[in-house]
Amino acid sequence: MSKIKCQCGHENPFGTILCESCGRPLTEEAEKSQVVDMRYEGSARRSQTYNKSIIDKIWNFFSSVKVGVSIIIAVLATSAIGTIFPQKLYAPVSSVNATDAEYLAYYEKTYKIFGTLYYKLGFYDMYNSWWFKVLIGMLGTSIIIASIDRVVPLYKSLKKQRTKRHASFMKRQRIFGEGKAVDPDTSLQKAEAVLKEMKYNVKKEDGAILAEKNRFSRWGPYVNHTGLIIFLFGVLLRGIPGFYVDETMWIREGELRNITGAPGYFLKSNDFILETYTKDEADEVYGEALDRNGPIVKNFQTDVTLYKEKEGSLPGSEDLEYVKDYSIVVNKPLKFDGYNVFQMDYRLSELKSMTMQLIDKSSGESFGEFTIDLDDPKGTYELNDGAKVELLEYYADYDGIKDGEPVSKSPIPNNPAFIFKMTTSEKPQGEKSFVAIQQTLETEENAYKVKFLSADTRDISGFTIRKDKTLYILLLGGIIFMIGVIQGSYWNHRRIWIQKGADQQLLLAAHTNKNWFSLKKELDKLNSASELPDYVDRQDKESKDEQEEGAES
Repeated sequence: MSKIKCQCGHENPFGTILCESCGRPLTEEAEKSQVVDMRYEGSARRSQTYNKSIIDKIWNFFSSVKVGVSIIIAVLATSAIGTIFPQKLYAPVSSVNATDAEYLAYYEKTYKIFGTLYYKLGFYDMYNSWWFKVLIGMLGTSIIIASIDRVVPLYKSLKKQRTKRHASFMKRQRIFGEGKAVDPDTSLQKAEAVLKEMKYNVKKEDGAILAEKNRFSRWGPYVNHTGLIIFLFGVLLRGIPGFYVDETMWIREGELRNITGAPGYFLKSNDFILETYTKDEADEVYGEALDRNGPIVKNFQTDVTLYKEKEGSLPGSEDLEYVKDYSIVVNKPLKFDGYNVFQMDYRLSELKSMTMQLIDKSSGESFGEFTIDLDDPKGTYELNDGAKVELLEYYADYDGIKDGEPVSKSPIPNNPAFIFKMTTSEKPQGEKSFVAIQQTLETEENAYKVKFLSADTRDISGFTIRKDKTLYILLLGGIIFMIGVIQGSYWNHRRIWIQKGADQQLLLAAHTNKNWFSLKKELDKLNSASELPDYVDRQDKESKDEQEEGAES
């Protein structure tokens, strides 16, 4: 668009309210106003100038403070909703590797219809949802565009400002004074000396003074925004694989498993150790608690071996390379390649195998023992004298009979049940029997039965696997954010203009972005030492006039 040429000869971008050079009002609204808006020095902002292309419309949308506040409210509201019920990570489901159906069952059972709605709307894993990440992205976009839309014209205006300004600019400042001086040049010299004592940067030009200090404080909000953008960028990076891992993993004694969230690494649990306080150790501190509550855990740890896939091996192959042995203790994680494996929980005495024997009911004679591996049970077990037991069906977590068929509610051997076919030389056709813990069912009276002898158990360790490459990015963003807060809160940009007019006149104007009371104290000190004209604070004058009008009415 065409530039606006001021009477002083300076060409200003379209949309400029005050001339970048002399400060003369360039719009009818600015000419009519008694106090000019100095937030952005009257400079042209892109969002208030262009509105034709789709890029202009997107820019103008995100540069709006109202839109930014609305997005912030949406982020805060959704974040609050995510705290109503436990998130997926903290839901106390019973299964080691819980499925979506188990999470749904937990929310439905615990929180009724509200829990079901909470799950189906995706609030149970909200902070990892795509729409929450879109909201964070929109917030970052709004901050970036709104900051650029304001900081660029503000920087250009402050950089180009002249010492001598047009009288109309001076008269439209909130603080303004005008009056005759006995010797204007002497007053200017005294004012320059006093301003330098007050740590102002003073510039002189053709009978005019511009005193300025703490301009850097104007950039505080934008430094603040930069820190927030870096912080939000770090949050979004957490959704990219490899930057952030926060997973849970359960592993049984003797088991070798790939580490969740750490591709190429495997962990073997060699032994789980649980130590409790004895009566002798706990007499002074925990004696009463032991008597009241029973054993108190002193330490629990898992002795593990870390492996990794060899270079060049195919993904999922068992060609592993030994890395190290380690004892994972609470607050002493296993560390490797940026990952930390924390000991977080445990479960004791899960069934590993069951030893049984086949006996003759009438004589009690045994045909031998067999052991069922509950993780990988065999189909047939050969015994003495040609007898054998076939495992027809296996239900790891028996949950009763539904629709005439036994069912298992999970693959974890919490309550194993079996359907056996028992074959001997006397019963070559075989006999069937359903065997569960403390329960045996037969379709007809059998001559033989499977009797439980013993069980082998194992402990399970619960680990949390964490890796966070974004931590330093978040820390950097937080530090920059706080620098911006301090920069904009504890300093303020102050300017004082003094210049000679016609007939021994002196014009005085001042502006600050905040803390006007302190600025007026400095002006009082300056006036008393330099014989400058008295000033008027237009805001105080307007308030006083309104009070007088109210009293008269």
